[in-house]
Amino acid sequence: MPSATTTTATPTARATTPVRRSREPAPGLFLTLLAVCSAVTAANIYLAAPLLPLMARDFGSAPSAIAWIASVAQLGYAVGLLFFAPLGDSANRRRLVAGLTLVTALALGASAAAPGAAALAVAMFVASAATVIPQLLVPLVAERAPAERRARHVAAVIAGLFTGIVGARVLGGLAGQAFGWRWVFAGAAVLTLALGLATALVLPSRRRREGPLFAGLVALPSVLRGSPELWRACVRQAGMFGAWSALWTSLALLLTGPEYGLSTATAGLFGLFGLTASAVAPLAGGLVDRFGAARVVRSAYLIAAVSVPLFWLGGHVLGALFAAAIAVHAALVASHVANQTLALTATSTPATANTAYVVAGFAGGAAASALAGAAFSHFGWGGVCAVAGVWLVLGWGLTSLRR
Repeated sequence: MPSATTTTATPTARATTPVRRSREPAPGLFLTLLAVCSAVTAANIYLAAPLLPLMARDFGSAPSAIAWIASVAQLGYAVGLLFFAPLGDSANRRRLVAGLTLVTALALGASAAAPGAAALAVAMFVASAATVIPQLLVPLVAERAPAERRARHVAAVIAGLFTGIVGARVLGGLAGQAFGWRWVFAGAAVLTLALGLATALVLPSRRRREGPLFAGLVALPSVLRGSPELWRACVRQAGMFGAWSALWTSLALLLTGPEYGLSTATAGLFGLFGLTASAVAPLAGGLVDRFGAARVVRSAYLIAAVSVPLFWLGGHVLGALFAAAIAVHAALVASHVANQTLALTATSTPATANTAYVVAGFAGGAAASALAGAAFSHFGWGGVCAVAGVWLVLGWGLTSLRR
């Protein structure tokens, strides 16, 4: 049966290739468009973090009291990945991306008009659940890339994704200070609509597999159990992303608090250190192609372990905070490129495997962000650093015990 499927699929692909090529831009432009779309859509998940002080002032509460909104966005993204990302193995990608783009834009518009924290949290949850477009694009890039350059092609989209995360903090903080946080969400809705629909137009328009639409979701547990490499990638990235999320989502509270007393716009500029991620991604991709994913992940964990005490010292010394921000972003993106490349090649269902991988990462990030907000309220910045350290220990320790 597998051989019959292969022989029938090949002529079909050849017959339809001229049609798809006429609708697609050149390969380099295609990859660039996907990277830019990933940047814009990924930014939506992190818009709330740099705007927490402005939201708190508008809603009449303390910033630490609404810090949970940032974790709600990450949790929404994890839920959206669980339900929508597996569809990349079967659904019409063009229609799926277009539909999710419309839902995301509408939810971002509702966020801009939210009358209170509860309404904002619901709108952010829906927007984040629908903005899973980057994780529908990454498997497509991995499928199209030559085997010897697969990690580098994946890294290009990941670089765009992290550029969006950095842009959410930097531009979100600046725009929020200048125009108000509501206009930031309104602008994000417009950008998401434009880039999402433009990307949908160049994607393949046919279903990839026949069968139940949500077969990938049903198969998730068996796919995860059947691949130790995928399981290891999921747990290690959950630990790494959780540590990063705990530190990064709480950073605005430290910088705008009594220790430093920075404005929201100035604190947002701190996110420029996150551009380390965009610079490291292509380098990490080359290292993965050359030396393998395991070595890159191990090195990334060592760098992240060094960044945690630097962040703790950065609670009082600004220079240490600079160094820590560079180190943790380098560690995160190197680990992500390596682990995601491994996840995409570990099974015969890359979109389903990628769903398991990214859901694990963002579930770890959401849990760590929620704990970090509580830790900051009760123990200050040192409590946040402790949460990050625990997440790294769990991520590496659990995968080292199970072979």
